[in-house]
Parts: sequence; C-alpha cells; structure tokens
Amino acid sequence: MRLRQIEIFHAVYSNGSISAAARALNVSQPSVSKVLRHAESQLGFSLFNLVRGRLVPTDEAHALFREVDEIFHRIGSLKQTTLNLRGAGAGHLRIGVVPSLGLEVVPLTIAEFRTRYPEVTFDVQTLHHDDMLRSLYERECDLALGYDPPAHPRLTIRQLARAEVVLMAPATAFDRRLQVVSVAQLAGLDMIDVAASGPLGEITSAALSRAEVAFKPVASVGTYYIAAALVRFGCGVAMVDEFTAHAVGREGVRVFSLDPALEFGVHAAWLEDRPLSILGEKFLGLMETVLQRQRRGSRDA
Repeated sequence: MRLRQIEIFHAVYSNGSISAAARALNVSQPSVSKVLRHAESQLGFSLFNLVRGRLVPTDEAHALFREVDEIFHRIGSLKQTTLNLRGAGAGHLRIGVVPSLGLEVVPLTIAEFRTRYPEVTFDVQTLHHDDMLRSLYERECDLALGYDPPAHPRLTIRQLARAEVVLMAPATAFDRRLQVVSVAQLAGLDMIDVAASGPLGEITSAALSRAEVAFKPVASVGTYYIAAALVRFGCGVAMVDEFTAHAVGREGVRVFSLDPALEFGVHAAWLEDRPLSILGEKFLGLMETVLQRQRRGSRDA
C-alpha cells in the first residue's frame, strides 16, 4: 500500500464512513472512494462491506488496521521530532521508569528540568523491571530508568546512584528507640510480599534466606507503593526501596534501616545504537542531583 492509501484507509476505519473521513482529511468524498477502491484492487481483498447503509470493516481490515495504526503513531513521532528540531531549545524525551521512581524522583526531575528548558516535552510510561529491555528494543521509549538492569551487548547502562532497601512498619511494631532493624527480627511477623519485583525482590529474598527467617505472608502485591499503603493501614511490614518509603508519607508508619544493609543501584539504560541526546544527558545529570537530595532527605527524616 502507498502512503496515501494507508492514510485514506486509516481515516475511513477510524471515522466510520467515507464522508467523515473526507471531512477529517479536508478532501472530497469521490477522491476518498477512488483511493480506497484502488487500494482494495491492489490488495486483492475488500476492506469494507456496505451493511444496511453503513461501512463495516472486514476481518482483513481489522488485522491490517493494527499495523497501519502503528505506522501512524510513528508518523506522529516523526512530526514531533521535526517540530523539536525546528524550535530552538525545544525537545522531546520518551522515558520508561519503574513505578517507585515514578512516584517522586522522576516527577521532581521533570519539574526542575522544565524550569530550565520550558519548551521540552515528555512522554513518560511506567514499566516493571522485566519490561524495560523490551520497551527499549521496541522503541517505545528512548531512555529507561530502573534498578540493576542486566548487562546486554546492545545496551549502554549508567549508574546514577546507590540506594537501600528499607523496612516500613506500623509505628507500634518495634521499640520506639530502635533506628535499625536486623533481618533476623522479621521472623514471625506479618509480611507484605512484593511479587515479581525484579532485582530488589531477589535481594530481599536472599537476605531472608541467609538469615533463615520464616515470616507470615499476608498479601502478595505487584508494586512497592501498594505494599507501602498496606503497611500504612496496619496490615504488616514490608521491605521496600527507600524512594517509595520517602514518597508515600510517614503517618502511622516508621521506616527503619536494615542490618545488614541491602544496597542496589539506580541505573539509566538506552540502546547502544541510539546514543543519548544532549537533552537526555542533561536530564540524567539533573536526576543524579535529585537522587542525591532525596537520599539525604531520607537519612535526615
């Protein structure tokens, strides 16, 4: 299919009729009909059937639209890129971020970044650890932010900070004089387990195994902020990243350092064959500053 045929097909499918498609494209109805008939002739199958006066897409049209819609999204991205290149100081960053960094760290970084570069726009999506590489490979984002991504020959990976897993617990769970809780002290406690949590889950599971701690799993959740919310409502304790603990608030909750300390890295990753833009480099530089500030705030709280 030629690009014009793709455009006409997309418009008819999306708008539901030839007349509506013609209005959307600001062209005549006969020209839309002509291009559509020519496309069907080239393809060798019908794209629409006329049923009770309405155009109804065929099964082939439904299958084709999924591919065509993706092309249109890419064209939209191309248009955005040309606008960015045209505008001085403008740009667009597509970022994938694990949910816990999306609670506060990344929004703070974006807010501060836009005070310096107000013309820059962002596309931000939350990703679980296992989706980070796929999102980069499939070009859904240009920059992924998460924890300890695996080394890969196609990826460039940069560490932005070191951080710690902490314990969130109801305020009455431990002696008020305690500031640090040993992993062994978690034995027998009601625990919120964060399932499928990537490298942080592996770190906490290994620590509990080494200490031979048997806990009572009261809930299994998919994200750390849900675990933190359950702690806040008194459902048990949870081992979470320090950024989640800092972001969700402390009312009725205490946050403890763990002994031994459970450290992990905060990393940025991007495809090696798509080097980071100047704006991306500046964004990461600012994010390193925000991470340092957040870590100091967590220790001082």
